[in-house]
Amino acid sequence: MREILPWLFPGTSLKDCSYAQLLRLGMERFERRMNAEAGLSTGFISDGCPLQEWLYGSTRLITGAYPEENHLTMLWKKFRNYRQYQEFELLLAGFEKMANTYAKNSYDIFFHLPVEFPFVEDGHRPTSERFREESEKILLNTYRKIHIEPVVLSGTISERVEKALKMLKVEKVISISKAIELSEKIRKESFDKISLEKVNKINN
Repeated sequence: MREILPWLFPGTSLKDCSYAQLLRLGMERFERRMNAEAGLSTGFISDGCPLQEWLYGSTRLITGAYPEENHLTMLWKKFRNYRQYQEFELLLAGFEKMANTYAKNSYDIFFHLPVEFPFVEDGHRPTSERFREESEKILLNTYRKIHIEPVVLSGTISERVEKALKMLKVEKVISISKAIELSEKIRKESFDKISLEKVNKINN
């Protein structure tokens, strides 16, 4: 959603988005994903699915946006903004149904990459280690709920890619190490150019 944020809400960081803005971002990304995938009639490999669009907002309800937030601060926020939270939860539940239905009916196989690498606070990755852990729990529970059995890819990046290629029966045209090198170059030249978010203090 980071790449959509400057277009929809200029000057706003992802962490500072309101719940209404988060929902708008998620729906916008969901729509873009559906439009892009609809034109790929011969098949495709995606780096995600609509569950991720829904997952960010649902995890924020548990952990908050900032690493300093905990169970007590989240309870206080929900108490202070009860109506806003209630409305967001209802809208998020509707979004979840759409995301689950699309994911269940649109993909042949799911790969799950477990949390195995150290958390790096660089503004691009999740807000905290707790956020990573909670979002993975929610995602795994969602898989079970909609009867999806993901293939777990663990190990190094090279090992994960090798397992995925074998599972999909895809022949390599370049070495995995070269592919990883190219992907890192593309990431630095495009994604990493998006301004990093600044870690702000919790707004009381």
